Amino acid sequence: CARRSPAQMNDPECVALLQWALPRLGLRWTRFRRFRRQVCKRIGRRLRALGISDATGYRRHLETHPEEWEPLAALCTVSVSRFYRDRGVFEDLTARVLPELAQAALARGAKQIKCWCAGCASGEEAYTLALVWRIALQARFSGLDIRVLGTDIDSALLARAQEACYKPSSLKELPAEWRAQAFEKQGALFCLREMFRCDVAFARQDLRSELPEGLHDLIFCRNLAFIYFEARLANETLDRLLSRLRQGGALVVGLHDRLPACAPRLAAWPGCRATYRHERPP
Repeated sequence: CARRSPAQMNDPECVALLQWALPRLGLRWTRFRRFRRQVCKRIGRRLRALGISDATGYRRHLETHPEEWEPLAALCTVSVSRFYRDRGVFEDLTARVLPELAQAALARGAKQIKCWCAGCASGEEAYTLALVWRIALQARFSGLDIRVLGTDIDSALLARAQEACYKPSSLKELPAEWRAQAFEKQGALFCLREMFRCDVAFARQDLRSELPEGLHDLIFCRNLAFIYFEARLANETLDRLLSRLRQGGALVVGLHDRLPACAPRLAAWPGCRATYRHERPP
């Protein structure tokens, strides 16, 4: 009989595979139920590329090829990314957080604000920060630049970020005047103009085991570690994030993220949603 295409792996098979594999990646199965079809479709494509016929065969492959766990972790990235996503968060950043960080940077003689977007997907969040600075704030702080680093485990998403061309749906929350100023239409896509790209760089990193160098004034880690990582890994990740966040700097998480119960040295940023200040130890 004809062999079934790996891309058509059925739901129970994929669920069983994920329930077995996700804890080994430090991820929580309960958070993947809603998005499992997206993840299963990706795994199906991976099986086809490897010439593996079913989930059982892939499990055997993982057990005998430990290097395959890293590609699987990338396949389990749940990427929902848009420019200006959660408008209120970016409005708070523009009105309160970034101006305060800018004043602190100038007071210590710095020439730039350093930002890190962990789990940046295809770049919309990192580029939004650059747009906020260039369009809304740079004129107020003319001696200061912004530098944004976006990191993600998924090389395919990072390649899209480097191209900086997006479907209209990715821009639907962006103010219309910003879209007109920052993008040019190329066929069916909107491509970011070069002047808004130059402040942003991307690197492939696994947040579970890698960190960028140096201290940052602002770190975004939204809808990733504090939703999908199991408790121990979420705690470890918070400690690692804080090791790269300047005292007085800001950590921005997702609106539905839940920080570990004991989140040391973090205080809610007054008047701001999902934003915390890194305080000095007592």
